[in-house]
Amino acid sequence: MTSSLADTVTELASRFSGQLLQPTDAGYEEARKVHNGLVDKRPALIARCRGVADVVDAVKLAQKLNLEVAVRGGGHNVAGRATVDAGLMIDLAPMKGIHVDPHTRIARAQGGVTWAEFNRETQLHGLAVTGGVVSSTGIAGLTLGGGLGWLMGKYGLALDNLRAVELVTAEGRVLRVNKDEEPDLFWALRGGGGNFGVATSFEYQLHPVGPAITGGLVAHPFEHARDVLRFFRDFTASLPDEMTVFGGLVHAPDGSGAKLVAMVTCHCGVLDIGETATRPLKQFGSPVVDAIGPMPYCQLNGMLDAGFPKGALNYWKSSFLAQLSDDAIDTMIDCFARCPTPMGQLLLEHFHGAATRVGASDTAFPHRADGHNLLVLSEWIDPAHTERCIAWARETYAAMESFMASGRYVNYLSDDETGDPTAAAYGPNYRRLQELKTKYDPSNFFHMNQNIRPN
Repeated sequence: MTSSLADTVTELASRFSGQLLQPTDAGYEEARKVHNGLVDKRPALIARCRGVADVVDAVKLAQKLNLEVAVRGGGHNVAGRATVDAGLMIDLAPMKGIHVDPHTRIARAQGGVTWAEFNRETQLHGLAVTGGVVSSTGIAGLTLGGGLGWLMGKYGLALDNLRAVELVTAEGRVLRVNKDEEPDLFWALRGGGGNFGVATSFEYQLHPVGPAITGGLVAHPFEHARDVLRFFRDFTASLPDEMTVFGGLVHAPDGSGAKLVAMVTCHCGVLDIGETATRPLKQFGSPVVDAIGPMPYCQLNGMLDAGFPKGALNYWKSSFLAQLSDDAIDTMIDCFARCPTPMGQLLLEHFHGAATRVGASDTAFPHRADGHNLLVLSEWIDPAHTERCIAWARETYAAMESFMASGRYVNYLSDDETGDPTAAAYGPNYRRLQELKTKYDPSNFFHMNQNIRPN
């Protein structure tokens, strides 16, 4: 560490309420890790912030010393944008405050909160908002980039339920951003990711959910994949808003390597109606696993967590499909037959209902059509398998390209994309986002993200 950085850190430490971790400090090695074990970066300094004043000081320190900045909320971003080599990681993980007002159905949560923590508090009152499919995901990154989840058919994406954001800008200013205060910036934050500042807290509109919902997983042998995925396509064509169904090709959770085809569902309405609505999923074919039934919403939200352990090596590729045709299904099956890792998956996330009844330009997130997002998810443990696991994901994505639409989900973009994937992620909204980036961050101080370049 340079003397200039050392002196500045020493001076800042006298008033910093969190921790300032240098590479030789206890706790640094654990703090520098993000969820994806494939990411192995070493920041010069990690500022583990406990409050907004800490975040402001960290931003000003980085500006003063001309350090690259990465912002970590939950640390789940698969591309590793939450950390940086030789720069400053602003770590919001200690910022865990959550306040729920059951009367107004509004929750305010700080930027280090995960969906498991958020749901635990809101479900005390039988309330929820669309959150991550995996509950260890942070609320911050997921919401700022979109926010797919089990409730999106009924209540839209996470960002559609956002009422306000507290934001620290590149200048170190603290802004309250909502539809009345900085409305253009509020538009940009709903989908624009971490491009505009450090989001230190979020205010959500909650909805009555559960605590018991109807949900779970049903799985069939891989040899029945063609029939099951065609059923999934046809079944999802006419779902009620209360029901979300994702499908895909997965491996058995016992580590045996057995390949399966599965559907996972959540019906957030009345239990009797949910039982009727999910019955076709349970009655189709001869499933080898049927775990669909009444369960706490928190249990459903954490049901897939074990398949995404922290530290596992991950490489993902993703795009929206133009249509889920028979040929697309057959290509998926052929590719999955060659999957080299027992943790690999090909997932189909279905969009419908409230998430699609928002105008493409009403928020920065433009993907508002009914359909499916394909996620090629390669995950493994042994670094010796890295090359072939990455190669499988790339080859599968290439094989599926002829079935893809132009849109991309920004939260799933990898760190080695070709072309201009950010422009594809924002489509018709990209130019306006560039203009707002120029207004609020003209020097592109916040660029360790899926970056929107200033004009």
